[in-house]
This record gives sequence, C-alpha cells and structure tokens, in this order.
Amino acid sequence: MISVIILTKNEEEVIKDCVESMKGFAQKIVVIDSNSTDKTVDIAENLKAEVYKNKFIDFSKQRNFAFSKVSFDWILYIDADERLTDEFKKEVKGVLDNFREENGIGGFFIKRKTFFFGKNWGLSDKMQRLFYKKNFIGWEGVVHETPKIKGSFSEIKSPILHLTHRNLYQMLEKTNEWSEYEAKLRFDSKHPKMSWWRFLRIMLTGFFKSYLLEKGYKNGTAGIIESIYQSFSMFITYAKLWEKQNRH
Repeated sequence: MISVIILTKNEEEVIKDCVESMKGFAQKIVVIDSNSTDKTVDIAENLKAEVYKNKFIDFSKQRNFAFSKVSFDWILYIDADERLTDEFKKEVKGVLDNFREENGIGGFFIKRKTFFFGKNWGLSDKMQRLFYKKNFIGWEGVVHETPKIKGSFSEIKSPILHLTHRNLYQMLEKTNEWSEYEAKLRFDSKHPKMSWWRFLRIMLTGFFKSYLLEKGYKNGTAGIIESIYQSFSMFITYAKLWEKQNRH
C-alpha cells in the first residue's frame, strides 16, 4: 500500500488536479500545509485528503514531519504542481507488486516532464521521491533537501508531469520566497563578497543555461521570457546576499 505526501502553501490553483491525479493509485493522501491563506486546505479536505498544518522552518523538516504521519510500506512525495500519469501509476504498481526486500532497494528516482507556461518544454529531470518505508532514514538540507536511505536507488522510467512557472505572478511569488533561503545558505557558507562583476556573471550564466543548454530558443517568445526570468531570479538571490553582507 502507498501513501502520497503533498507539501502545500497557497496552492489553491493546482491542488485539486494534483489530488485527483492520485485516483486509483494512492491508499492515503496526506497534505502538509504551511499555513496557507487561500483555499488550499478546504479544497484538499473536500477531496478526502488528510491535512496537517505545520509551521514551515525548512524543506527537510517539513518532509520529515510528513513522514511521521504515514504508516504504509511505500511513500511517494509529490509537489502540488505535479501530476501522476496513467503510465507512471501502472509502472509503479508493477514494481511494487514484484518488490523483494532482499534486492536491497530503498527508493526510486522518478522522472519529471517539465512544462513552462503550460507548454511541454522538452526537458526532464529525475528526483528521489519514492521510498520503501523500512529503508527510509530521513531528509537533510534546507532548500535542496536530500533523502537518506538504507540500500540503493532504482528508477521509475514513466514520467510524471511538472507544471512549473504557470504565470508570472506565481513565478515572482516563488522567487521571492525561495531566494530568501538561497541567499541565507550562501551567506552562512561565507560566500565571497558580492561585487558588480559577480552580478553580471551569474545573470549571464542563468540566461545562457536556460536559453542554450536547456534549449529555450526552441520555444520562441516563451523561451526568451523564461531565460530572462532565470537571469532575474539569479539576480534577486544574489542581491539579497549582497544586502545581508552589507548589513553584517
């Protein structure tokens, strides 16, 4: 049996579709909410999800708190802007039905197909999200949290959908939130003092990574907007770092 965990904060636009994509798959859906001020909790409860409110400190603590609320053998962590596909659910069911503890597998990478502005970007990544409860140790890290397990990781090949960067308003809110944690991490690690040329370097790096390496140029105007936005997002993070350095 499998429990699905969803971390939320002000996700009223996407939580319904996320929960509904679990139909016929999850025996238990647990939502850990970071004190949303919109209708996220009401929507999740109406869809029969089990909702817990927990003050957000960092991502590892939030995910570990969620782990304490599940009891089934298997745990899948999903974000509110992600959707399970029929192919993914079928493959996972087959893998779990044939699972043997003696194989030494403690978890699985899952593949995400990325959508920007509702469009398939032709990008995918892999995340450690599916775990065998007996072999799961916990999460570590503040922003880029990492799971610790006993045993090794295998991989689910069928993708889920990641509907990130849906609109500019949502993107700006997320950037403002995440940049606080990113800037603090860099400040705490004694990042070299920011100067004008460092800003130019990180902004150009953000743009060219998105536009060239991730092939944003194939997506026309949306690709240009996304690449400029990635540059802007890097600027905000490092500007906050500069601010912390000067206050210190």
